[in-house]
Amino acid sequence: MARGKRGKGRQNGSRASNVDLSDWVPKTKLGKLVKAGKIDTIDDALNSGLPIRESEIIDTLLPDVKEDVIDINMVQRMTDSGRRVKFRVCVVVGNEDGYVGVAQTKDLQVGPAIAKAAKAAKLNLIKIRRGCGSWECGCGDPHTVPFEVTGKAGSVKIVLKSAPKGLGLVCGETPQKVLKLAGIDDVWTYSGGQERTTLNFAMATFDALKATVTMKV
Repeated sequence: MARGKRGKGRQNGSRASNVDLSDWVPKTKLGKLVKAGKIDTIDDALNSGLPIRESEIIDTLLPDVKEDVIDINMVQRMTDSGRRVKFRVCVVVGNEDGYVGVAQTKDLQVGPAIAKAAKAAKLNLIKIRRGCGSWECGCGDPHTVPFEVTGKAGSVKIVLKSAPKGLGLVCGETPQKVLKLAGIDDVWTYSGGQERTTLNFAMATFDALKATVTMKV
C-alpha cells in the first residue's frame, strides 16, 4: 500500500457540531429512549448498559460537542482494475468538559470522510476522570489528570502526569487537540515511538485518558 501526501487538516481548530435532528428516526432501543425523553443525560446513556450505535444520541444529549480534524491522509492501493485512491481522516470530538471520542474512517472524498469520522468518534465517546493530582497545586479544581496514566497505540507510547494549574498542555500538537476537547487544561507528558504517525499518537492519548476511568482508586 502506497501513501500520498498527508493533509494539514482544518486550520481553524475545533468547531461546533451542528446537526439537524428534526428528521431523526431512532432505530435502536437506546435511541428510542432518548427520543422519548426517558433518558435525558449523557451519563444515564453511558450507564444504561445499552450500546450507543447512533451518533444522534450524542447530538441530542451533548449538544455542545465540538469536533476537530487531527489528520487527513491520502491512501492509494493497486487493484486488478487499477489504482484506487481514498482519504483517511482522523477526527476527535468532545465538549471540553470531560467527554471525548476519537475515530478514523476512509472515503473517496474528504468531506464525506470527515463526516463519517465525526460520527464514528461520537460512537466512541467516553467520560474521563479529571482532578487536581499535582502536589504542586492542590486547588481542587478538575483541570488535569487525577494521577499518572499511560496509553499506547502501535509504536507510540504516551504518559500523562498531573500538572499545577496554569502550566498548560506540555505536549505536541496532536495530543493537545485530544486533551483540549477532553477538558484537560494542564498536563505534563512524556512520549516515545514513531510520534510522526499522527493516528497512533492520537489513539495513544485517547487510550491514556481511558485509563483514568478504568484504573481503580
